[in-house]
Amino acid sequence: MDIAADTLLTELRPTLDALRAAHRRREPDYRQRCDDLKRLRAAFKPRLAEMAQAMAADFGHRSRHESLMTDGMTVLKEIDHLLGHLARWMRPERRPVDPLFLPAWAEVRFRPLGVIGIIAPWNYPVNLALMPLATALAAGNHVYLKPSEHTPRTSAFLRDLLADVFPEDRVAVALGGPDVAAAFAGLPLDHLLFTGSTSVGRKVMAAAAPNLTPVTLELGGKSPAIIGDGYSLPKAAARIAAGKFLNAGQTCIAPDYVLVPASQRDDFVEALHRDVAARYPTLDDNPDYTHIASEGQFRRLRGYLDEARERGYQVIALAPVDPARAEAERIIPPTVVIDPAEDTAIMRDEIFGPILPVKSYADIDQAIAYVNDHDRPLALYHFDHDHARIEHVLGHTLAGGVTINDTVLHIAQPSLPFGGVGPSGMGHYHGREGFLTFSKQMAVFHQARLSSMALFKPPYGKLADWLVRFLTR
Repeated sequence: MDIAADTLLTELRPTLDALRAAHRRREPDYRQRCDDLKRLRAAFKPRLAEMAQAMAADFGHRSRHESLMTDGMTVLKEIDHLLGHLARWMRPERRPVDPLFLPAWAEVRFRPLGVIGIIAPWNYPVNLALMPLATALAAGNHVYLKPSEHTPRTSAFLRDLLADVFPEDRVAVALGGPDVAAAFAGLPLDHLLFTGSTSVGRKVMAAAAPNLTPVTLELGGKSPAIIGDGYSLPKAAARIAAGKFLNAGQTCIAPDYVLVPASQRDDFVEALHRDVAARYPTLDDNPDYTHIASEGQFRRLRGYLDEARERGYQVIALAPVDPARAEAERIIPPTVVIDPAEDTAIMRDEIFGPILPVKSYADIDQAIAYVNDHDRPLALYHFDHDHARIEHVLGHTLAGGVTINDTVLHIAQPSLPFGGVGPSGMGHYHGREGFLTFSKQMAVFHQARLSSMALFKPPYGKLADWLVRFLTR
């Protein structure tokens, strides 16, 4: 670690120590946890308009309705779910004891870990900060949050919101750039949750390793949508458009590419074009279409399109926009690229924008093989009415989560775990799985007044010989 990084770590450490010391003095009980969640909800709800304005300022423009739904409603619903189930989740679970050890009994208790670190990303900067934060609080922890430096106004909003709700030794916020985030990942936290790219996730895991800090990584990758032969193309187009062009594609579980039967490829593109034209007749002054969050992201996406055109692939913009305005305001229109090759950047990288490659396949096994030949995705979408084929896809692929006949909606179900697999992430949160992630499932064995094991002790004799023969029979 260089001198600057060591200095940042030294600056962050006193806040962590204060959080941990406060947790050791008074671990939040059920009443405190519920009170924390209720006060967070009560403070957050009246500030939804302020939140949307902050995010719009950070993005250049962000759809107000999408901000209120994806970063507002989701957080409120998650808090409500936590409050509705917390008492049951906290209750110790009785577990059976091997008959050999009766009349002893056993249980599992769910104990808070201590201080949870959260590194949140820029694409849904409130949702992906407050949802894990609320879950960590429900599990009885204190929280140290590092929001994204790429959305500074939203990060300041989060800092002010949380400072109004919690004392600094229960929830603290660290602001700063990537150097602060790197130092933050190196803190000796009791658990660290990171949401972001796979490449940065590797660095976070490496930074956490010297402290053996457990990590949950919510990453990304290329999430496929497979359209089954015979499925309604207009319906598939509408539902793929809804998931892909939400937040202008800046969504970790957005469909990254579509696999469609070769004979239906052009009809699907036409159906998608019609659907997008109805959603976004123009992108000039359109309040419902979000801009690209930063100049770097905009240039990256433009580079994908430039390369595809240079290599002769068909690139179709699905909505009109004034080119000068697009350049000045970082607007990338919904765009499809037809059958790009594997060595194009658009097929190597996670796109994270409103560009959708459409690739042909001959039969469902070829589509499955294509998915399985690549890193396991964070999400998979299959559109089909053939139940046998649906089961075939589910039984021969592996993804972080799946939605059948729609996109992204599995993440909105608080009863389902959310998390990736391999390069798309590790660990889960949301709902009960989040409570378990931020808890230690502590095994407890209660010995009875009389112990059968008291019969098995030195000096070993005939009784011990019989017990060994009986137990190893």
